[in-house]
Amino acid sequence: MTTPHTLIDLSHTVTHGLVTYKGLPAPIICDYLSREASRKHYAPGTEFQIGKIEMVANTGTYLDSPFHRYADGKDLSQLELQKLANLPAIKISAQQKQAIDISLFPLGETLAGKAVLVETGWSQHWNTPQYYEGHPFLTEDAARFLSDSGAALVGIDSHNIDDIQDLRRPVHTILLKNEISIVEHMTNLSTLPQSDFKFFAVPVKVKGFGTFPVRAFAIA
Repeated sequence: MTTPHTLIDLSHTVTHGLVTYKGLPAPIICDYLSREASRKHYAPGTEFQIGKIEMVANTGTYLDSPFHRYADGKDLSQLELQKLANLPAIKISAQQKQAIDISLFPLGETLAGKAVLVETGWSQHWNTPQYYEGHPFLTEDAARFLSDSGAALVGIDSHNIDDIQDLRRPVHTILLKNEISIVEHMTNLSTLPQSDFKFFAVPVKVKGFGTFPVRAFAIA
């Protein structure tokens, strides 16, 4: 008999007017073709809605590909599914700490090919002014450790994986240079086990784009 598995949603909902990153515009979500307007095109009683959304790529829970940081890096259309879906995954618990350094990572555990998800608890402040101030982030040494360990993807439930006061953006720089995708603005990580689960974060296959929202989820 097979063991039942649970699907765990790790994504925020994108709504009209939602601000994800302070200083970037909120999405505009509306009808391109309303149900009422569609009725003239179809038989009586038949109607459809075609939606329209205008947004920056950094909206909601999103994935950064190497192209986000590097002009010659892989864009969304060039990412391999093997590095985005059905990834063996591990969770790192890092609540109550702003600068998340190498000391919180399992130095003796193999991370090669895994998604490493960092739980800070910061998603509790989502859609509030506090979300943008004093958020947790990874340090440069943690990014180097994850890169050297061969992680496939790194995610965090915070406003940014980098300290936004550091304009070098070392974590983005190191991880994306080594083709390790980043998922930011995650949520619900507290419901995950520490290990033995699979992770999925697949963006739309857009050429010339470095970032796009994902429906991140886990199977545990």
